[in-house]
Order: sequence, then structure tokens, then C-alpha cells
Amino acid sequence: MDPLTAEMTNNRPAAAKAVPLPGTAEPGLSGRLPLPAGVNLNRIEWGAALPILFYHLVALLAFIPWYFSWTGVIVAVIAARLSGLLGINIGYHRLLTHRGFRCPKWFEHVLVVIAICCVEDTPARWVAVHRRHHQHADEQPDPHSPLVNFLWGHIGWLIIKNPELNRLGIYERYAKDILRDPFYVALERNWLQLKIILIQWLVFFGLGFLAELAMGGTAMQALQFGLSILIWGVFVRTVFVWHQTWAVNSITHLWGYRNYQTDEDSRNNMVIGLLAHGEGWHNNHHADPRSARHGHKWWEFDTTWLTIRLFEKLGLATDVVGPSPYVMKAAATAGQTITTHGPDGTPTH
Repeated sequence: MDPLTAEMTNNRPAAAKAVPLPGTAEPGLSGRLPLPAGVNLNRIEWGAALPILFYHLVALLAFIPWYFSWTGVIVAVIAARLSGLLGINIGYHRLLTHRGFRCPKWFEHVLVVIAICCVEDTPARWVAVHRRHHQHADEQPDPHSPLVNFLWGHIGWLIIKNPELNRLGIYERYAKDILRDPFYVALERNWLQLKIILIQWLVFFGLGFLAELAMGGTAMQALQFGLSILIWGVFVRTVFVWHQTWAVNSITHLWGYRNYQTDEDSRNNMVIGLLAHGEGWHNNHHADPRSARHGHKWWEFDTTWLTIRLFEKLGLATDVVGPSPYVMKAAATAGQTITTHGPDGTPTH
């Protein structure tokens, strides 16, 4: 069974497997897992480490007065909210990875292009890594469990070589459905991803440059304003979205509360839930991965879910998956553990 078929399959035994609740005795502690097999901390993944370093260094220029503008700050805030929500949360996560709804193919591609501008890898690799995480959450070979240590779960797994993630088999097992689309194949095989990223640089700089000229500024003032918009709107924004995504991988497997007894250490974290548009209600998500709604309590505000519902009303989203009645029942049943480690990274409850 390929991952997409598994995602769409509703396989629920009469009773969930009884397993100890992780984190009960030692909530929020890391260091309980070894590094994934084959990982050597001296082997740097330069293809990821250098861009991450470059973006962080350029983002620091934002605090030099010559590059600062309040317009740039506003652009960064708006762009971070929109690109993280539309591209990563909706496009990569709730649509491609978990198939929490359907949409026209052209609209799916628009969401994916926005996600690519966040520089979080290609759709196929992002999906494959995340599905592998669900299959092995907080056990090896989870790609980024913070139970190894916090820094590993947050950023270390990206900049240290992991042989298991660099094998073509990970695409075959976890992202076969994604690579049926020629557009996503093209993103893997040529420079299309890099071209999209560079085009967004030119768009942000060009809009800032032309806007200043249109307001009567000199060429030097236009250059300064264009660079300000570029640095704040692209580099600061991207770094913020990165840490927002990485915090879901790290913080929400260490600190927070649990609505569901799941067989891994996922948590609901109020701060990350609000900052990451609902992605921080991570225990809810691990209990019910296909659901496009991550906030299950009235106070668990989920902007991503509300946006998907808006798309549904506009005719851009169909077959939207809500919370599973089984999961709701399990939450009300004392001592019932939801088994989330399925054969393809999907629930087996």
C-alpha cells in the first residue's frame, strides 16, 4: 500500500493497543533516544547548512539602520503569516502530506509555489520526511525527535547527514503519490526550485525599488528601500517561518499538555499553537493526522483550519476531513491509548 492509499484508508480495530504513555514519568525531558542509525555528527549536510547559515546572516542585516524600514517590518510580518499558513501549513502539511482536503490541481500548485518560497525543501522530500516522522514518532528512526536532544529536533537533523534520508527509497516508500505529478518531479530534477526562490528575491526587491521611485525618491533611495524590502520580506520572513516550523518539531514534543493518550510524546503548546496558526496543537494532530482541523478544544485557535473552511466556502476546497469520532471517543475513555505508529506513518486506531 502506498502512503496516499494508506492516508485515505480508515483502518480501526475495536480496541487500541495498550502501551505506556510516553513522558508520564519524565515530561519534557530530552536525551532519551540515541541518534538515528548511521548518523555521524562530524558529517555536515552542507547543502542545507550553508543556505541556513546564509539566510540567518543576511537576516541580521535588517538591524543595521541603513536597511531598516517600518514598511519592511510590516511586509515581513504579513509575508510570514501568509507564506507559513498558505504554503507550509496548508500546502505541504495538511494537503500534500495528510490529504486533509482536496482542491483543484492549479490551486494546489499555487500553494506549493508559496511553500517553495519558504525554502523548506521540495514537496516530495518534505512529505516523505514528515510521513516517516509519523510512522516512527519519538522512536528511532524518527528523523527529528527532540528526545535525542532539543537542538537535534529543532535544527540539528537538517544540518547533519542522515543516510536514511538521502536514499531514493524514502521517496518510493513515503512520497510515491507526490511524484506522480510531473510538476513535483521537475522540482526534484532540475533548477526549477532555485529559480522560484530567486524570482521571489527579484520580486520583493523590484517592488520596493519601483515603489520608492514612484514616490519621487532618488535612485539611491530606491536601492536602499528595495534592499530593505528584500531583507525583511524574504530573509527575515523566511528565518521566522523556519523557526516556526522547527518549533513544532522540537517544542511540541517536549512541553505542553495532552488531550489524547498517544504512543509518542506529542504535546499541545499554546504559544506555538498561536504563532504557527494552529500547528502547535500537535498532540491533537498526532492523534488524528488526517483531520484538517488541529484545534479540538474551543480555546485551541486554528487559523489554518479556518482558512481551509474559507476555501471550502469559496469552492477551492472539497472533501474536507474533520476530527474523527473515534478520536473524540478515545479522549473521553480513561486509559485508552491511540496507536499512531502505522505501517505507512498513519494511525492504526
